[in-house]
Amino acid sequence: MVTSRRTVLATGTAIGGALVVGGVPAVARAVPEAAPSPASAEPGPSEDAWRTVLDDADLVWQRMPRTWYEGPFLGNGRLGSGIYAEPGGRNAIRFNVQHSEVQDHRPEFGSLFGLARLPIGHFTLEPVGTITGLDWRLRLHDAELTGTLTTTAGTLRLRAFVHTSASVLAVEVTPSGGEKGFRWVFHPAEAISPRAAFRPLPDGYRANPPAVVERHDEVTAAVQPLLAGGQHVTAWRERTDTGQEERRTLYVTVAHSFPKTTARDRALRTVRTAASAPYERFALPHRAWWRRYYRKSFLSLPDARLQRFYWIQLYKAAAAARRDAPVMATCGPWLEPTPWPNTWWNLNVQLEYWLIHGSNHLELDAVTRALSEFRDHLTAEVAAPYRSDSAGIPRTTDTRLVNGGATPSGNGYGVGIPGENPPTPEVGNLTWALHNVWLSYRHTMDESILRDVLFPLLRRAVNYYLHFLAPGPDGRLHLPPTFSPEYGVDAPDCNYDLMLLRWGCRTLIDSARTLGVEDPLIARWQEVHSRLADYPVDANGYMIGSGVPFAKSHRHYSHLLAVYPLYEVTGRTAAERALVEQSLRHWVSFEGALQGYTFTGAASMSALLGKGDDALRYLGELMSRFIQANTLYKESGPVIETPLSAAQSLHDMICQSWGDVIRVFPAVPSAWRELAVHDFRTQGAFLLTAVREDGRTRWVRLTSEAGAPCVVRHGIEGPVDVRDEQGRTLPYEHVADETVRIPLGKGDTALITARGDRPDLRIRPVAANEPAPFWGLPA
Repeated sequence: MVTSRRTVLATGTAIGGALVVGGVPAVARAVPEAAPSPASAEPGPSEDAWRTVLDDADLVWQRMPRTWYEGPFLGNGRLGSGIYAEPGGRNAIRFNVQHSEVQDHRPEFGSLFGLARLPIGHFTLEPVGTITGLDWRLRLHDAELTGTLTTTAGTLRLRAFVHTSASVLAVEVTPSGGEKGFRWVFHPAEAISPRAAFRPLPDGYRANPPAVVERHDEVTAAVQPLLAGGQHVTAWRERTDTGQEERRTLYVTVAHSFPKTTARDRALRTVRTAASAPYERFALPHRAWWRRYYRKSFLSLPDARLQRFYWIQLYKAAAAARRDAPVMATCGPWLEPTPWPNTWWNLNVQLEYWLIHGSNHLELDAVTRALSEFRDHLTAEVAAPYRSDSAGIPRTTDTRLVNGGATPSGNGYGVGIPGENPPTPEVGNLTWALHNVWLSYRHTMDESILRDVLFPLLRRAVNYYLHFLAPGPDGRLHLPPTFSPEYGVDAPDCNYDLMLLRWGCRTLIDSARTLGVEDPLIARWQEVHSRLADYPVDANGYMIGSGVPFAKSHRHYSHLLAVYPLYEVTGRTAAERALVEQSLRHWVSFEGALQGYTFTGAASMSALLGKGDDALRYLGELMSRFIQANTLYKESGPVIETPLSAAQSLHDMICQSWGDVIRVFPAVPSAWRELAVHDFRTQGAFLLTAVREDGRTRWVRLTSEAGAPCVVRHGIEGPVDVRDEQGRTLPYEHVADETVRIPLGKGDTALITARGDRPDLRIRPVAANEPAPFWGLPA
């Protein structure tokens, strides 16, 4: 009998690992000699291990998806396509065509109308016969949709992908005899802000003129002129290849240009180049890129539904984000009717990109790149008197981090001025966004990020606060009223801002020390850090701000940032832990306004407290109440951050590295007795590989990329051996229960096992505790 990969997943055991590389100098006390590790250990998961988890995570459709949150989705950070039945009962399949760079350019109407993402249009695949069934699979391994559409006239066998670098949607259809007459039809969308379906139009605002469809030899182009100048163009060509059977491949691209009208020429050139190759040859570099992408890290856990969900999020992240692509809008590249057709900076962006660090995918970090590239726009977003030394980022921006101003109709949100309203004084968003940049620095230890991006921008973000701090009768420094995102009222000493400001000052002090900078503001940052007002607290935990208790249902954890993700308050003492527990309990006790990311935040805070079962329970609430069939998420429209942040919640259960300590399996649910993780990236630029067997940590391996101090809470009971990849004893220092300090140089590796244990160091998928349905719409 031949055993399938999926059978292996359901019945295999968790024994995994990889050879370690490098050597460690003898700096700390020595430990007894140990025999070498098995010389036969593999350098990482086998090809079959990756194929096993990826094939098992494929989304499956055996019922017709009717909406964007049920159907397949393809993308490359720019071009995106959501696929589902044409609405209105039409006998057709819709392939949406949207692009993250396509936007309007009329800032006088604010970001939500005048700078909004613009819908482009969609193709319909229109068969000869009536659709009677389908069998599709979104193959994560190759980022490719495959399957069959069945009609009363025959079958349409299809394959489709959005090329990883060419920004081309390719759809190959192989029809049976009765379906040779199927056709593709393009439907241009009205080029108007999607918010128009939800809010009144600003005075003077109108839609852009209709697209003009042109024929250029074998290529067709829909040219969309923009009232502000520029254009976006959708170009396509269908190629027919004959052999044993006829195959017709549709190649589609989108180009955007402003203020010039150069998009047409670029789109025509792109689609002609793409269509010069048959589908299979065109797909080769695309598939190779995705195979390399997935192999940067590995995670297997015994919850089949969550494991599949996790790998789908890794697929989704790379389909929606690239370093050189625009920072993700709330819907990623899959624009649908939404009141939020922009990039949102008071939570969404931050949550969207957290998973890139642990999963070892810094190639997706558009936040660091965009904040650096458009830093001048951040200065322009604060009021004129403060632009000489300050910067901020508003709640919403376009792809270039421009807001367009706070218009009277409320179609843009400026940074605001503490103590004044209007506009709403929501001033902490840049500092929070820079925490993401700090995470990228900490996970790579790349000082160019610290020197060139984080330090100069954080300096300006903190400077903005310094203009408004004032001493009170208690001798503490206080802030005038500011806005805690989404709660609805301004509050003095708002926790959202106090927490970010304290983190910002400490980070500037540490950064100046690391960079060797003698900044004249260091003394001021030290003063603010030590004299800043205490966080307002009452009997229910953290308040919104002074005089404003947390007293209503509120999906956002803006008042809890010091707990998560800043890790400034971590439960170090019994009193502090009780405060965190009470704040968390009180926050989620109000039903009504809670949404999906409420539960990802609660899961990560529970993981901080070591409560793995609670974290899993919160993720269960998320899955049962909010996550849709294809793992997308909706409120009034598509909102991409919540599922991606759920992947980070899983990371927080499996590894935490705040406070210069790497914590291995810190919040594992009691049901997860087996776990395997490989090349998980931690702060300090370490790559972690570890295995849990029969409810206990079996072995831990760490490779240092930067030579940063290495303190690891390994979780292995009793005495341990620490060895290099040759099995030679390494020195270490015992610093706390199940915690050691290991002097590792750049490129060095340490393997930690129980004293005398010689585990098998191969990484393999772990067995599922019980069967679970596939994501998608299986039968």
